[in-house]
Amino acid sequence: MSHSVPDADRTARGRLVLVALFVLFFGSALAAGALRFSGWMPAGLRNHGQLLEPPVDLRQARLQLASGEAYPWQPQARIWRIVAVPPASGCDAACTTLAAQLDKVWRLFGHNADHVHVLWLGAAPAGAAQLPEMRVLRDDPGVRASLPGASDPAGVPVYVVDPNGFVILRYAPQSDPAGLRADVARLLKLK
Repeated sequence: MSHSVPDADRTARGRLVLVALFVLFFGSALAAGALRFSGWMPAGLRNHGQLLEPPVDLRQARLQLASGEAYPWQPQARIWRIVAVPPASGCDAACTTLAAQLDKVWRLFGHNADHVHVLWLGAAPAGAAQLPEMRVLRDDPGVRASLPGASDPAGVPVYVVDPNGFVILRYAPQSDPAGLRADVARLLKLK
C-alpha cells in the first residue's frame, strides 16, 4: 500500500505538468491569434503615415523636372521617393518650413540618403530648389488628381513612393517629420 501513494502523487504531478505545457503552448497561440485578428500591432512595426490600400500606381506617369527633363522611375536603382504636394495655387511659409524639414529628414538618412529622392510637385518655395536632394517637378494635374487627399485644405500632404512607382504612404499636413523618417528608414532596410 505504501507504493500506491507515491505512484498516485507522481501520476498527478505528471498530469499537472502535461496540463501546464498544454495551456502554455495553446494559450500563447490563442493569445497571439486574438491579438492578430483584433488588429493590434507592436508600436515598432506600426506606420506613422497612412498606408494606402490599394497603393496608387504612378508607373505610367511621365514626370518632368522643372528644367523640362524627364524624371525616370528606374526601379532597378532602388530609389525611394518622398513627394510633397503643395497647393497648385502656390505656397506660403508653411511650404518653406516643410522643405527645411524634408531636407533634415533626408540628411538624417546618412549613407542611405543616396537611395532617397525628395520630389516637390509644382513651384518650390524660395530656397528649396537649392537643396541638393530636392527635385522640383512640373505640376502635373493628372498626378495630383491620382493622389488621395492631395488638395488637403489643412496644408501640404507628403507621400512615400516605392522604387517601382507605387505610392504606399500618405502623411497628413503638419505631420511629425520624425515619423516620416522612421518609416522610410525601415523601408530602406528592405533593399
